[in-house]
Amino acid sequence: MATLLNTKVFDEVKQIFTAYLEKKNLRKTPERFVILEEIYSREGHFDVESLYISMKNKNYRVSRATVYNSLDILVECDLVSKHQFGQNLAQYEKSYGFKQHDHLICTDCHKVLEFCDPRIQNIQNTVSDILNFRVMHHSLILYGQCTNTKCENRPKK
Repeated sequence: MATLLNTKVFDEVKQIFTAYLEKKNLRKTPERFVILEEIYSREGHFDVESLYISMKNKNYRVSRATVYNSLDILVECDLVSKHQFGQNLAQYEKSYGFKQHDHLICTDCHKVLEFCDPRIQNIQNTVSDILNFRVMHHSLILYGQCTNTKCENRPKK
């Protein structure tokens, strides 16, 4: 699902990515930056294959290996988050400039819903203070079933 690119955010992300590549002595290839741009033009979660196909459909010259390798680097520098939502397929999402959130996963249709509850941050802060521990990030995934009737894989009763 494509959306308009927020150029201010993308400029910041591009600077962070450039600095990270330089710090790690990695090449600053046009393919890496076009993958970054494609990711920051999207909404929601995506998998490697959907990103690769989307880029191929736009006539970008990138290989699957380049997409995989670039995603690994983007995860390392915290510009993209990687999730394993109980399936064999990893899901990704852009992470720079987006508020912390958690996920609900339907075990029937595998739909991913995001939610934000400030009480979770309060718990994290309290635990961090009590245990003298600096939390870098967290992940909370709740699994269940959609309660709406439009769930694609709901078993028929």
